[in-house]
Amino acid sequence: MTIQRTDLSSGLTVVTEAMPGARSASFGCWVRVGARDETDDQAGSSHFLEHLLFKGTESRTGREVSEAIEAVGGELNAHTAHEHTAFYARVPAPAASVGLELLCDVVTSPAFDADDVESERQVILEELHLAEDEGDDRVLSLAHEALWGDHPLGREVLGTLATIDAMERDAIFGFFERHYHPANLVLVAAGAVDHAAVVAAGERFPARVAGVRPARTGLTAAAPVEHTALLRRPLEQAHLAVAWAGLAADDQDRYALAVCNQILGGGLASRLFQEIREERGLAYSVYSSVASFSDAGSVVAYAGTGTERAAEVRSLLVEGAAGLVAGGATEREWEVARGYLEGSFLLGLEDSGSVMARLGNHVCARGTVTPVDEQLDKLRAVTLDDVDRVAHRIFAAAPAVCGVGPLTTHDLGD
Repeated sequence: MTIQRTDLSSGLTVVTEAMPGARSASFGCWVRVGARDETDDQAGSSHFLEHLLFKGTESRTGREVSEAIEAVGGELNAHTAHEHTAFYARVPAPAASVGLELLCDVVTSPAFDADDVESERQVILEELHLAEDEGDDRVLSLAHEALWGDHPLGREVLGTLATIDAMERDAIFGFFERHYHPANLVLVAAGAVDHAAVVAAGERFPARVAGVRPARTGLTAAAPVEHTALLRRPLEQAHLAVAWAGLAADDQDRYALAVCNQILGGGLASRLFQEIREERGLAYSVYSSVASFSDAGSVVAYAGTGTERAAEVRSLLVEGAAGLVAGGATEREWEVARGYLEGSFLLGLEDSGSVMARLGNHVCARGTVTPVDEQLDKLRAVTLDDVDRVAHRIFAAAPAVCGVGPLTTHDLGD
Protein backbone atom coordinates (compact mmCIF):
# COMPACT_ATOMS: atom_id res chain seq x y z
CA MET A 1 0.00 0.00 0.00
CA THR A 2 1.32 3.41 -0.99
CA ILE A 3 0.23 6.73 0.48
CA GLN A 4 0.03 9.61 -1.98
CA ARG A 5 -0.47 13.24 -1.04
CA THR A 6 -1.24 16.36 -3.06
CA ASP A 7 -1.62 19.84 -1.57
CA LEU A 8 -3.77 21.89 -3.93
CA SER A 9 -3.38 25.61 -4.55
CA SER A 10 -6.74 26.17 -2.84
CA GLY A 11 -5.25 24.86 0.40
CA LEU A 12 -7.10 21.52 0.24
CA THR A 13 -5.02 18.50 1.24
CA VAL A 14 -5.69 15.24 -0.63
CA VAL A 15 -4.30 11.97 0.75
CA THR A 16 -5.01 8.50 -0.64
CA GLU A 17 -3.88 4.95 0.01
CA ALA A 18 -4.61 2.39 -2.68
CA MET A 19 -5.11 -1.16 -1.37
CA PRO A 20 -4.41 -3.80 -4.07
CA GLY A 21 -7.24 -6.31 -4.30
CA ALA A 22 -9.63 -4.21 -2.21
CA ARG A 23 -13.31 -4.78 -2.94
CA SER A 24 -14.42 -1.49 -1.43
CA ALA A 25 -13.56 2.18 -1.70
CA SER A 26 -13.81 4.58 1.23
CA PHE A 27 -13.74 8.36 0.99
CA GLY A 28 -13.71 10.93 3.76
CA CYS A 29 -13.66 14.67 4.25
CA TRP A 30 -12.19 15.79 7.57
CA VAL A 31 -12.95 19.35 8.67
CA ARG A 32 -10.49 20.92 11.09
CA VAL A 33 -13.20 22.30 13.36
CA GLY A 34 -15.15 20.71 16.19
CA ALA A 35 -17.01 21.33 19.40
CA ARG A 36 -14.09 23.01 21.18
CA ASP A 37 -13.96 25.68 18.45
CA GLU A 38 -17.49 26.92 19.17
CA THR A 39 -18.39 29.86 21.38
CA ASP A 40 -20.88 29.24 24.17
CA ASP A 41 -23.84 30.36 22.06
CA GLN A 42 -22.59 28.30 19.10
CA ALA A 43 -22.43 25.08 21.13
CA GLY A 44 -23.65 22.25 18.91
CA SER A 45 -23.04 24.06 15.58
CA SER A 46 -20.59 21.46 14.26
CA HIS A 47 -22.96 18.63 15.15
CA PHE A 48 -25.93 20.52 13.64
CA LEU A 49 -23.98 20.77 10.38
CA GLU A 50 -23.15 17.07 10.53
CA HIS A 51 -26.88 16.38 10.40
CA LEU A 52 -27.87 19.15 8.02
CA LEU A 53 -25.44 18.39 5.21
CA PHE A 54 -27.23 15.09 4.54
CA LYS A 55 -30.61 16.81 4.17
CA GLY A 56 -29.93 17.77 0.56
CA THR A 57 -27.62 19.65 -1.78
CA GLU A 58 -28.09 22.23 -4.50
CA SER A 59 -28.68 19.41 -7.02
CA ARG A 60 -30.20 16.61 -4.89
CA THR A 61 -32.84 16.29 -2.22
CA GLY A 62 -32.00 14.42 0.96
CA ARG A 63 -34.02 11.46 -0.29
CA GLU A 64 -32.11 11.44 -3.58
CA VAL A 65 -28.81 11.43 -1.69
CA SER A 66 -29.98 8.43 0.35
CA GLU A 67 -31.30 6.59 -2.71
CA ALA A 68 -28.12 7.19 -4.70
CA ILE A 69 -25.83 5.70 -2.05
CA GLU A 70 -28.11 2.79 -1.17
CA ALA A 71 -28.66 1.92 -4.85
CA VAL A 72 -25.01 0.85 -5.04
CA GLY A 73 -24.98 -0.85 -1.63
CA GLY A 74 -22.93 1.89 0.01
CA GLU A 75 -23.23 4.04 3.10
CA LEU A 76 -22.81 7.70 3.95
CA ASN A 77 -22.17 8.77 7.52
CA ALA A 78 -20.46 11.36 9.69
CA HIS A 79 -19.32 12.10 13.22
CA THR A 80 -18.53 15.17 15.27
CA ALA A 81 -15.61 15.32 17.68
CA HIS A 82 -14.12 18.07 19.80
CA GLU A 83 -11.38 18.94 17.31
CA HIS A 84 -12.78 17.84 13.95
CA THR A 85 -15.92 16.90 12.05
CA ALA A 86 -15.77 14.02 9.55
CA PHE A 87 -17.98 12.96 6.65
CA TYR A 88 -17.38 9.66 4.87
CA ALA A 89 -18.68 7.24 2.24
CA ARG A 90 -17.95 3.54 1.78
CA VAL A 91 -19.01 1.76 -1.43
CA PRO A 92 -18.22 -1.41 -3.38
CA ALA A 93 -15.21 -0.95 -5.65
CA PRO A 94 -17.21 -0.69 -8.91
CA ALA A 95 -19.16 2.25 -7.45
CA ALA A 96 -16.11 4.24 -6.32
CA SER A 97 -16.95 7.21 -8.53
CA VAL A 98 -20.48 7.34 -7.08
CA GLY A 99 -19.24 7.42 -3.49
CA LEU A 100 -16.66 10.12 -4.20
CA GLU A 101 -19.09 12.33 -6.10
CA LEU A 102 -21.80 12.06 -3.46
CA LEU A 103 -19.41 12.86 -0.61
CA CYS A 104 -18.05 15.92 -2.38
CA ASP A 105 -21.56 17.13 -3.25
CA VAL A 106 -22.74 16.80 0.35
CA VAL A 107 -19.74 18.62 1.82
CA THR A 108 -19.40 21.43 -0.72
CA SER A 109 -22.97 22.25 -1.84
CA PRO A 110 -25.48 21.82 1.00
CA ALA A 111 -28.90 23.31 0.30
CA PHE A 112 -29.51 24.79 3.79
CA ASP A 113 -33.25 24.75 3.16
CA ALA A 114 -35.07 26.54 5.98
CA ASP A 115 -37.62 23.73 6.39
CA ASP A 116 -34.80 21.18 6.64
CA VAL A 117 -33.15 23.24 9.35
CA GLU A 118 -36.34 23.16 11.40
CA SER A 119 -36.99 19.44 10.92
CA GLU A 120 -33.40 18.54 11.79
CA ARG A 121 -33.52 20.82 14.82
CA GLN A 122 -36.28 18.59 16.21
CA VAL A 123 -34.22 15.47 15.47
CA ILE A 124 -31.24 16.89 17.39
CA LEU A 125 -33.41 17.95 20.30
CA GLU A 126 -34.68 14.37 20.50
CA GLU A 127 -31.08 13.16 20.35
CA LEU A 128 -30.26 15.41 23.29
CA HIS A 129 -33.21 14.03 25.26
CA LEU A 130 -32.03 10.50 24.46
CA ALA A 131 -28.48 11.33 25.58
CA GLU A 132 -29.87 12.51 28.90
CA ASP A 133 -31.77 9.24 29.29
CA GLU A 134 -28.81 6.99 28.36
CA GLY A 135 -26.91 6.66 31.61
CA ASP A 136 -23.77 5.15 30.09
CA ASP A 137 -23.30 8.02 27.64
CA ARG A 138 -24.26 10.67 30.17
CA VAL A 139 -21.78 9.53 32.81
CA LEU A 140 -18.92 9.72 30.30
CA SER A 141 -19.92 13.30 29.47
CA LEU A 142 -20.16 14.01 33.18
CA ALA A 143 -16.62 12.66 33.66
CA HIS A 144 -15.19 15.13 31.15
CA GLU A 145 -17.19 17.94 32.72
CA ALA A 146 -15.65 17.00 36.05
CA LEU A 147 -12.16 16.94 34.54
CA TRP A 148 -12.32 20.23 32.64
CA GLY A 149 -15.29 22.21 33.93
CA ASP A 150 -16.37 25.08 31.68
CA HIS A 151 -13.57 24.52 29.18
CA PRO A 152 -14.94 23.55 25.73
CA LEU A 153 -13.39 20.07 26.06
CA GLY A 154 -15.71 19.51 29.00
CA ARG A 155 -18.75 20.36 26.91
CA GLU A 156 -21.01 17.85 25.17
CA VAL A 157 -20.50 17.94 21.37
CA LEU A 158 -24.27 17.87 20.82
CA GLY A 159 -24.68 21.32 22.35
CA THR A 160 -27.53 22.04 24.75
CA LEU A 161 -31.29 22.19 24.46
CA ALA A 162 -31.07 25.97 24.77
CA THR A 163 -28.39 26.53 22.11
CA ILE A 164 -29.94 24.15 19.58
CA ASP A 165 -33.40 25.60 20.10
CA ALA A 166 -32.08 29.15 19.61
CA MET A 167 -29.74 28.47 16.66
CA GLU A 168 -30.91 30.28 13.53
CA ARG A 169 -30.44 29.13 9.94
CA ASP A 170 -28.22 32.11 9.07
CA ALA A 171 -25.95 31.43 12.05
CA ILE A 172 -25.49 27.80 10.99
CA PHE A 173 -24.81 28.85 7.39
CA GLY A 174 -22.32 31.44 8.63
CA PHE A 175 -20.48 28.76 10.64
CA PHE A 176 -20.31 26.63 7.48
CA GLU A 177 -19.00 29.49 5.34
CA ARG A 178 -16.39 30.39 7.95
CA HIS A 179 -14.95 26.92 8.44
CA TYR A 180 -15.81 24.70 5.45
CA HIS A 181 -13.28 26.22 3.05
CA PRO A 182 -10.61 24.16 1.21
CA ALA A 183 -7.70 25.18 3.44
CA ASN A 184 -9.55 23.77 6.44
CA LEU A 185 -10.44 20.45 4.77
CA VAL A 186 -8.65 17.14 4.26
CA LEU A 187 -9.96 14.85 1.50
CA VAL A 188 -8.89 11.23 2.05
CA ALA A 189 -9.52 7.94 0.30
CA ALA A 190 -8.49 4.30 0.71
CA GLY A 191 -9.16 0.95 -0.93
CA ALA A 192 -9.97 0.62 -4.63
CA VAL A 193 -9.23 4.28 -5.30
CA ASP A 194 -7.31 6.32 -7.86
CA HIS A 195 -5.30 9.26 -6.55
CA ALA A 196 -5.70 11.32 -9.71
CA ALA A 197 -9.49 10.94 -9.60
CA VAL A 198 -9.61 12.08 -5.97
CA VAL A 199 -7.36 15.06 -6.75
CA ALA A 200 -9.62 15.98 -9.69
CA ALA A 201 -12.64 15.91 -7.37
CA GLY A 202 -10.77 18.09 -4.87
CA GLU A 203 -9.93 20.64 -7.54
CA ARG A 204 -13.65 21.21 -8.05
CA PHE A 205 -14.19 22.28 -4.44
CA PRO A 206 -15.59 25.82 -4.37
CA ALA A 207 -13.11 28.47 -3.32
CA ARG A 208 -14.27 30.06 -0.08
CA VAL A 209 -12.48 32.75 1.86
CA ALA A 210 -11.14 31.41 5.13
CA GLY A 211 -12.96 32.72 8.16
CA VAL A 212 -11.14 33.63 11.34
CA ARG A 213 -11.34 30.86 13.93
CA PRO A 214 -10.83 31.98 17.52
CA ALA A 215 -7.66 30.62 19.08
CA ARG A 216 -8.27 27.43 21.02
CA THR A 217 -8.23 27.97 24.75
CA GLY A 218 -5.50 25.82 26.25
CA LEU A 219 -5.79 23.65 29.33
CA THR A 220 -3.78 24.43 32.43
CA ALA A 221 -5.56 22.41 35.12
CA ALA A 222 -3.43 19.51 36.37
CA ALA A 223 -6.24 18.03 38.48
CA PRO A 224 -9.99 17.51 37.99
CA VAL A 225 -12.13 20.59 38.51
CA GLU A 226 -14.54 18.41 40.51
CA HIS A 227 -13.43 15.27 42.32
CA THR A 228 -16.98 13.89 42.48
CA ALA A 229 -19.99 14.52 40.27
CA LEU A 230 -23.42 12.97 40.75
CA LEU A 231 -26.45 13.15 38.50
CA ARG A 232 -29.42 11.45 40.11
CA ARG A 233 -31.69 9.66 37.65
CA PRO A 234 -34.46 7.05 38.24
CA LEU A 235 -32.66 4.42 36.13
CA GLU A 236 -32.52 0.65 36.47
CA GLN A 237 -28.73 0.70 36.66
CA ALA A 238 -26.07 2.82 38.28
CA HIS A 239 -23.50 4.12 35.80
CA LEU A 240 -20.05 4.87 37.17
CA ALA A 241 -17.03 6.58 35.62
CA VAL A 242 -13.64 7.24 37.14
CA ALA A 243 -11.57 9.74 35.15
CA TRP A 244 -7.96 10.89 35.12
CA ALA A 245 -6.28 13.60 33.07
CA GLY A 246 -4.47 11.84 30.23
CA LEU A 247 -1.99 12.72 27.47
CA ALA A 248 -2.04 14.95 24.40
CA ALA A 249 -2.15 13.33 20.98
CA ASP A 250 1.56 13.89 20.27
CA ASP A 251 2.88 12.95 23.73
CA GLN A 252 5.83 10.56 23.53
CA ASP A 253 4.22 8.33 26.17
CA ARG A 254 1.05 7.73 24.12
CA TYR A 255 2.10 4.23 23.05
CA ALA A 256 2.97 3.25 26.61
CA LEU A 257 -0.40 4.62 27.73
CA ALA A 258 -2.18 2.51 25.11
CA VAL A 259 -0.54 -0.60 26.56
CA CYS A 260 -1.24 0.51 30.12
CA ASN A 261 -4.91 1.15 29.34
CA GLN A 262 -5.22 -2.24 27.63
CA ILE A 263 -3.96 -3.88 30.81
CA LEU A 264 -6.32 -1.86 33.00
CA GLY A 265 -9.60 -2.21 31.11
CA GLY A 266 -9.08 -2.32 27.38
CA GLY A 267 -10.12 -5.91 26.68
CA LEU A 268 -11.41 -9.23 27.94
CA ALA A 269 -8.09 -10.08 29.59
CA SER A 270 -7.86 -6.73 31.37
CA ARG A 271 -7.79 -6.35 35.13
CA LEU A 272 -11.12 -4.55 35.40
CA PHE A 273 -12.99 -6.97 33.14
CA GLN A 274 -11.59 -10.04 34.86
CA GLU A 275 -12.09 -8.72 38.41
CA ILE A 276 -15.46 -7.01 38.11
CA ARG A 277 -17.26 -9.13 35.54
CA GLU A 278 -15.61 -12.54 35.30
CA GLU A 279 -14.66 -13.16 38.95
CA ARG A 280 -17.32 -11.20 40.84
CA GLY A 281 -20.18 -10.93 38.33
CA LEU A 282 -20.86 -7.32 39.34
CA ALA A 283 -21.33 -5.78 35.90
CA TYR A 284 -22.04 -6.67 32.29
CA SER A 285 -20.27 -3.68 30.75
CA VAL A 286 -16.91 -2.64 32.19
CA TYR A 287 -13.94 -1.09 30.39
CA SER A 288 -11.46 1.76 30.28
CA SER A 289 -10.69 4.03 27.33
CA VAL A 290 -8.27 6.76 26.28
CA ALA A 291 -9.11 10.07 24.57
CA SER A 292 -6.43 12.39 23.21
CA PHE A 293 -6.63 15.98 21.97
CA SER A 294 -4.06 18.48 20.72
CA ASP A 295 -3.19 19.68 24.22
CA ALA A 296 -4.89 17.30 26.65
CA GLY A 297 -6.34 13.86 27.14
CA SER A 298 -8.26 11.59 29.47
CA VAL A 299 -8.43 8.02 30.71
CA VAL A 300 -11.87 6.90 31.87
CA ALA A 301 -12.86 3.62 33.53
CA TYR A 302 -16.58 2.78 33.27
CA ALA A 303 -18.95 0.19 34.71
CA GLY A 304 -22.71 -0.22 34.86
CA THR A 305 -24.07 -2.11 37.85
CA GLY A 306 -26.95 -2.45 40.30
CA THR A 307 -27.43 0.39 42.77
CA GLU A 308 -26.73 -1.84 45.75
CA ARG A 309 -23.32 -2.76 44.28
CA ALA A 310 -22.30 0.72 43.15
CA ALA A 311 -19.96 1.53 46.05
CA GLU A 312 -18.15 -1.80 45.68
CA VAL A 313 -17.74 -1.41 41.92
CA ARG A 314 -16.55 2.18 42.30
CA SER A 315 -13.90 0.99 44.74
CA LEU A 316 -12.78 -1.72 42.31
CA LEU A 317 -12.44 0.79 39.46
CA VAL A 318 -10.27 3.07 41.59
CA GLU A 319 -8.28 0.19 43.07
CA GLY A 320 -7.62 -1.29 39.63
CA ALA A 321 -5.68 1.80 38.61
CA ALA A 322 -4.07 2.15 42.04
CA GLY A 323 -2.81 -1.42 41.77
CA LEU A 324 -0.91 -0.55 38.60
CA VAL A 325 0.79 2.29 40.45
CA ALA A 326 1.59 0.26 43.56
CA GLY A 327 2.65 -3.05 42.04
CA GLY A 328 3.12 -2.45 38.34
CA ALA A 329 2.03 -4.72 35.51
CA THR A 330 3.16 -8.30 35.10
CA GLU A 331 5.27 -9.45 32.17
CA ARG A 332 2.40 -11.60 30.91
CA GLU A 333 -0.04 -8.65 31.04
CA TRP A 334 2.47 -6.58 29.08
CA GLU A 335 2.89 -9.30 26.44
CA VAL A 336 -0.86 -9.81 26.01
CA ALA A 337 -1.62 -6.10 25.80
CA ARG A 338 1.08 -5.37 23.23
CA GLY A 339 0.08 -8.41 21.21
CA TYR A 340 -3.57 -7.35 21.15
CA LEU A 341 -2.82 -3.76 20.13
CA GLU A 342 -0.47 -4.84 17.35
CA GLY A 343 -2.86 -7.48 16.04
CA SER A 344 -5.93 -5.27 16.08
CA PHE A 345 -3.99 -2.50 14.33
CA LEU A 346 -2.89 -4.89 11.57
CA LEU A 347 -6.42 -6.26 11.15
CA GLY A 348 -7.70 -2.71 10.73
CA LEU A 349 -5.37 -2.24 7.76
CA GLU A 350 -7.45 -4.78 5.83
CA ASP A 351 -10.57 -2.58 5.94
CA SER A 352 -10.71 0.42 3.59
CA GLY A 353 -12.89 2.36 6.04
CA SER A 354 -10.37 1.95 8.87
CA VAL A 355 -7.46 2.92 6.62
CA MET A 356 -9.36 5.97 5.35
CA ALA A 357 -10.16 7.07 8.91
CA ARG A 358 -6.51 6.65 9.90
CA LEU A 359 -5.47 8.99 7.08
CA GLY A 360 -8.03 11.61 8.08
CA ASN A 361 -7.28 11.47 11.78
CA HIS A 362 -3.50 11.66 11.32
CA VAL A 363 -3.46 14.51 8.82
CA CYS A 364 -6.09 16.49 10.72
CA ALA A 365 -4.33 16.08 14.08
CA ARG A 366 -0.63 16.11 13.10
CA GLY A 367 -0.45 17.35 9.53
CA THR A 368 1.04 14.10 8.27
CA VAL A 369 0.42 10.33 8.29
CA THR A 370 2.68 8.29 10.55
CA PRO A 371 4.01 5.30 8.54
CA VAL A 372 2.64 1.92 9.59
CA ASP A 373 6.11 0.52 10.29
CA GLU A 374 6.92 3.52 12.51
CA GLN A 375 3.73 3.03 14.53
CA LEU A 376 4.47 -0.66 14.96
CA ASP A 377 8.09 0.01 15.94
CA LYS A 378 7.00 2.49 18.60
CA LEU A 379 4.42 0.07 19.97
CA ARG A 380 6.89 -2.81 20.02
CA ALA A 381 9.43 -0.58 21.77
CA VAL A 382 7.17 -0.11 24.81
CA THR A 383 8.81 -1.83 27.77
CA LEU A 384 7.41 -2.99 31.07
CA ASP A 385 9.24 -0.09 32.71
CA ASP A 386 7.50 2.30 30.29
CA VAL A 387 4.12 0.93 31.35
CA ASP A 388 4.98 1.36 35.03
CA ARG A 389 6.23 4.90 34.43
CA VAL A 390 3.08 6.03 32.59
CA ALA A 391 0.89 4.35 35.23
CA HIS A 392 2.54 6.56 37.84
CA ARG A 393 2.25 9.58 35.57
CA ILE A 394 -1.51 9.14 35.08
CA PHE A 395 -2.99 7.13 37.92
CA ALA A 396 -1.02 8.48 40.90
CA ALA A 397 -3.23 11.58 40.76
CA ALA A 398 -6.63 11.64 42.46
CA PRO A 399 -9.35 10.94 39.86
CA ALA A 400 -12.78 12.40 39.29
CA VAL A 401 -15.45 9.90 40.41
CA CYS A 402 -18.80 10.29 38.66
CA GLY A 403 -22.16 8.58 38.79
CA VAL A 404 -25.51 8.69 37.01
CA GLY A 405 -28.53 6.87 38.39
CA PRO A 406 -30.28 6.29 41.73
CA LEU A 407 -27.11 6.95 43.72
CA THR A 408 -25.93 8.88 46.76
CA THR A 409 -22.70 10.75 47.40
CA HIS A 410 -21.69 7.84 49.65
CA ASP A 411 -21.68 5.56 46.59
CA LEU A 412 -19.06 7.84 45.03
CA GLY A 413 -16.85 7.76 48.10
CA ASP A 414 -17.75 11.14 49.58
